[in-house]
Amino acid sequence: MGSRNLENRSLVDEIRSFDSGGFLYDLGHPLLNRVAESFIKAAGIGALQAVSREAYFTAAESLDSNSGVPPELSTAKKHRLPGLKGETNRVSLEAMVKNTGKESLQWGLAAGVYSGLTYGLREARGAHDWKNSAIAGAITGVALALTSDESSHEQIVQCAITGAAVSTAANIFAGVF
Repeated sequence: MGSRNLENRSLVDEIRSFDSGGFLYDLGHPLLNRVAESFIKAAGIGALQAVSREAYFTAAESLDSNSGVPPELSTAKKHRLPGLKGETNRVSLEAMVKNTGKESLQWGLAAGVYSGLTYGLREARGAHDWKNSAIAGAITGVALALTSDESSHEQIVQCAITGAAVSTAANIFAGVF
């Protein structure tokens, strides 16, 4: 496969190279490649998560309405994406697309910022340790908090602390397991 040139590569070859660490395109710098790859992969995961959550709540709402549970006791309505009312019309579809896009952007932003920061800090400091993870996690937490609809000072600080803690724990446990 390595001797084949770009003109002779099939779609299967492209997918295999993507799985083995080759990205679909080269942006000219390893930092840009890493950020773009992380963003695209995480954005896809975010979209799948948002759509599957909506499908779950739609199914749960349908089961609640069939079993005679009063709507005020239904937990599905409390956790739905904002703007979705369960109708099968254009407004509901637009709300789902908007919320899926927003969630994809948030997941991609988090992955891209974190990946870029850890790469940049590793290059700047010459080491990849828990300190890089803590700093990257905190900044990523702040970026995510700022994308929410109602971000307060307390929420920004909480997201920074949580991001730093989760990232540091993941870095420490990665060396253990």
